[in-house]
This record gives sequence, C-alpha cells and structure tokens, in this order.
Amino acid sequence: MALLPILHYPDPKLRTKAKPITEVTDTLRKLIDDMFETMYDAPGIGLAASQVDVHKRLIVIDVSETRDEPNVYINPELELLGTVMQAEEGCLSVPGYYEAVERVDRIKVTALDRNGESFTQEASGLLAVCIQHECDHLDGKLFVDYLSSLKRTRIKKKLVKLQRQQAHS
Repeated sequence: MALLPILHYPDPKLRTKAKPITEVTDTLRKLIDDMFETMYDAPGIGLAASQVDVHKRLIVIDVSETRDEPNVYINPELELLGTVMQAEEGCLSVPGYYEAVERVDRIKVTALDRNGESFTQEASGLLAVCIQHECDHLDGKLFVDYLSSLKRTRIKKKLVKLQRQQAHS
C-alpha cells in the first residue's frame, strides 16, 4: 500500500467532476487500499478519489472510533431522506478548518462494493453526513461552497499563504 498526495483547496483539480467506474479491477482495489491508508494516516474519516487526483466515482469511509469499519462506495447514488440539520464539518483538502454545514440527517445510498457487488444502505448521523460530504467531492463541490463568500475567501487566502510558505521552506 502507498500514501497518496491529497489535493488542497483551492487546487482547481478539486473542481473536476468524477467519471463513473465501468469495471472493478485489481488496480481499482489497490487504489481503494491506498485511499484507506492515506485517509487513516491523515487522519480522516472519509476520502473521495477526487481528493487524490483520481477523478473516478469512488469514496472510502470509516467513521468508527477503532478504525475497523471500512466502507467502500463505487458509483454512489444518494437519496436524501431525513431532515436538514447543521453539523460541523472539516475536510482533508481544507486542512485546519471546521465550519457548520447544513445536511440531511438520513440518507439511502446505492453503490458497488470493492468486489463490484451492488448494495443499498441506509445511513444516519455522522455516516450520512460523511457520505454526502464525500459525494460532493465527486461532483467537484467542497464544504466551503456552503459557507458565505466572506468565510470562503478568508479560508482560501490563509491556505494559499500557507501553501506558499511551505513551498519556500
């Protein structure tokens, strides 16, 4: 397994719309394993392939405290079921920032697993929020897009400044 570089906002590649996966192969399963390793190392609870510059409709998630409940969603399709709530979100592509975002508290997702088998799952709470957040990445949307333009601009300026400082050190 290998750690993959995570794209950081405002990298324009994060705005690329991911393409559906047509075949589940060993190469794809290796990408899944690498994404889990990258997510756990970061540390995070979810990662979309778009965040590691692979623009395919694939997300990995593990919201368990013990990091032993890995979930793979290939070509996920969401049905929003719950009521809108606010929850604080962060993102591995927007490091160090946490803001309140409105999401529904219950969803149904249909996807393929790592073996290419179709499944449907209902999720609520943190898992539902995480799936929605990661699916947004597949559509080129970031959690900062839910914020006011003032907050978004402030975050962007700070991250660009930090990236410049890191590039010169």
